[in-house]
Order: sequence, then structure tokens, then C-alpha cells
Amino acid sequence: MLRIDVLTLFPDAFAGFLNHSIIGRAGIRGIVDIRLHNIRDYTHDRHHTTDDYPYGGGAGMIMKPEPIFEAVESIKAGIKGVGYPVILLTPQGRLLTQDIVRKLSEENNIILICGHYEGIDERVAEYLATDQISIGDYLLSGGETAAMVMIDCLVRLLPGAIGSEFSLEEESHNAGLLEYPQYTRPPDYRGLVVPEVLMSGNHREIALWRREQSIMRTATRRPDLLNNASLSDEEWEKVRSAGLVNN
Repeated sequence: MLRIDVLTLFPDAFAGFLNHSIIGRAGIRGIVDIRLHNIRDYTHDRHHTTDDYPYGGGAGMIMKPEPIFEAVESIKAGIKGVGYPVILLTPQGRLLTQDIVRKLSEENNIILICGHYEGIDERVAEYLATDQISIGDYLLSGGETAAMVMIDCLVRLLPGAIGSEFSLEEESHNAGLLEYPQYTRPPDYRGLVVPEVLMSGNHREIALWRREQSIMRTATRRPDLLNNASLSDEEWEKVRSAGLVNN
């Protein structure tokens, strides 16, 4: 079982997310244990102050280090073992990828720190967090949304969380490629028809079609992913012939 501890100023933001669909079922089955910690509970003043003005001036407020340090220390005190990740969710972190998620899913315990306001005191990043992760090159109002993305990605990879393990193998990014096009009934909708090969019953031809579609879709939409994908010489030649790469 994977235990995920989330430090946040807004634990109520997670209520619906954690109680439904794959995440909710995984929690009920004991596959994941997600614990929310209100950072305000680790303050010591009557106003439960978690932010202050930045040294040197500037716009906005900065989250104070004391309650975050104390929250992490309190969590660690109740967990057996050492070496588990303390992840600060920040736009300055390394970009989240499926490979990172896969490695993190093998951990027993993970702590996620959700930032807010103008940012977090740098001492949290430098001396407390073991990793800093961003979910994309854009700005959010807080780290709660990023934490939900992380949790969703992680839980999907836990044994028993997804009904079909095969479906995980076929999803985008798991093989370094985007997923092939998917279709369902009806076979003809307003003149828009499903490719015949998918209804042929020929599993080998279907597999070949899906592989080719996956490669071409990746080359068109995310050519950067091809650098780490495992393609045969023949597959590379098809991509080049289609004018989707230069070399």
C-alpha cells in the first residue's frame, strides 16, 4: 500500500476528488492511504498565521517555513523507515513525466507539499524537500491542483487500482508514444465510419494498425517524444517518408 501525506492550506479542496472513481475505490480497497494535513494546525499563534511579507519587498505573501517543517517532522515521526520522498509542488520543479510517476509509485510513503500565495520560503525547497516537481509550464493558484494530478497519476499505477492491467500498457506515454485512436459503437455515425481493420477480427492487423497510428500521432503532435521511443528502422523510415521528421 502506498501512503501519501498531503500538506495543504485547503484540505476541503480534496473532498470530492478523493471519494470518487479510481481514487475512491483504491482507498476503500486499501491500495492507497491518502492523508490530508492542514498546515495551519502546525502554527503556534492565535491567528494560525502561515504567510508573511517577503524580505526585500515585492508583491504578494510568502508561506512561512516553520509550520511546514513541523508538519513534515510530525509525519515522519509516525512513519517507519527512511528515505521516502518529500516533494514540493512548484512551477520551478522538474517537469512531471510518466517515468517519474512510475518510479514514485514504487515508494511506500510520499509527502506532497502544496504551495500557495506568492510562493514558499526557499528554506523549505533547499533543506526540507527532497524533490521539486512541476506539472507544466503554467501558473496555478495553488499546489492543490498539482497534488491531485500527482495522486491520480500515482494511484493508476498501483496494483489492483485499475481493472485491466492491459489498459495501462496501452495508454499514452507508457511506451514513450501517444495512444492510438479509439472507437466504439455505432460503426457509422453521420457518415463518419470506424476504420475497417478494427472490425476485421484480425488481431495481428489490428495491432499493426494501432502501432502505426500511435507512432504517426506522436510524430505529428509530440515529435519530441520520439527521441526516447523505441522504433524499428522500418518505422523510422515511415515517419521520415511522411515528412514528419528531418532525420
